[in-house]
Amino acid sequence: MSIISWIVLGLLAGAAAKILLPGRDPGGLIGTTLIGIAGAFIGGWASARYLDRPIANEFYDGATWAAAIGGALALLVVYRILFGHSRSR
Repeated sequence: MSIISWIVLGLLAGAAAKILLPGRDPGGLIGTTLIGIAGAFIGGWASARYLDRPIANEFYDGATWAAAIGGALALLVVYRILFGHSRSR
């Protein structure tokens, strides 16, 4: 997949992570979107590196989507733990 495909996948993975983990985020929509893109890259890398699952060249591969959404969820949880109370509610 190209870099543009990974960015689109990250945007969609970030939206899916936000749906799966609702609530207020310190960074808002832009922060969640950037976390989704970073999560897609990190999830894909971790899947290829540690789970011995090579990244498919297809955009519609279920394992690639699961890795991207999992990476976005993990980063969103870490982001909320680190920066969740920095903004007044």
